[in-house]
Amino acid sequence: MKKIGIIVLFVLLAAGTVCFLPKPAGPKTGGKLTVVTSGYVAYTLTRQLAGELADIVMLLPPNAEPHSFEPTPGVLVAVRQADLFIYISDTFEPWAKDIAAGAGKNTQVVKAAGAVPASADPHVWMDFDNVRLMAKTVEEALVVQLPEQAQTLAQNLAEFNEQLTALDDSYKKGLSSCQGREVVHIGHLAFGRLAQKYGFTLTALAGTSHDGEHSVRRLAGVVDLIKHHHIQTIFTEETLSPRLAQTVAAETGAQILPLYTVESISKQDFDNHITYIDLMKRNLDNLQRGLKCQA
Repeated sequence: MKKIGIIVLFVLLAAGTVCFLPKPAGPKTGGKLTVVTSGYVAYTLTRQLAGELADIVMLLPPNAEPHSFEPTPGVLVAVRQADLFIYISDTFEPWAKDIAAGAGKNTQVVKAAGAVPASADPHVWMDFDNVRLMAKTVEEALVVQLPEQAQTLAQNLAEFNEQLTALDDSYKKGLSSCQGREVVHIGHLAFGRLAQKYGFTLTALAGTSHDGEHSVRRLAGVVDLIKHHHIQTIFTEETLSPRLAQTVAAETGAQILPLYTVESISKQDFDNHITYIDLMKRNLDNLQRGLKCQA
């Protein structure tokens, strides 16, 4: 298997790449699989399934915006040297599609959401059924590269699916008896699938990405909605500046709670190896608090 060596790392740094190279737990071994992932969704799924069987690189730095990420030439070098390049979809990460087109001849390119039904909403991982399909796609790619580890990878996938089942049950039970059903999100429309599946109404300040401007008219409409429906909690994204949410809270008296899109992650959570399951549990806890749900 190919490895990103000292020379390649020097090239990456010289090219000014914004790749985020996680610190390995220990020295790399000669035959270890090298996997480059686009952002945190692909990274956390791959890490959950591969564990210590692979050295995994995440291109998107913590706190970065995945929709408008602009790769440098050094990113392409990293992908060309990898055994696997895993990204979510052409819709969610159009920049990753371009990188995939320039991958090395020995680099296996995997579109994790390739088996997920097409939709206008690119945040496919907010539906646990879709996550199962994505995890299976990643596991199959890992087996191609590591056929001798097929049994271990299958077991890791089975354990992850069990966690997803438990998480789904927790959402169904935890959001079944709530005083409120209105979620006002001072961020982009990343939680539409979650709202549809678990029966709450979602109002977001922006669309499906951060590219749209937060117009004064739109902001005023959100404030009016909060006041009219006597909404006591507003939600914001964990990696956004808190100033806008604080402005809305000051105007309405609502408290602020975070929701985690998973598409981006803080440096602290990355360093602490916080997983997809961990972040979705946080989301459930905060939805229950904000909607005043009975335990």
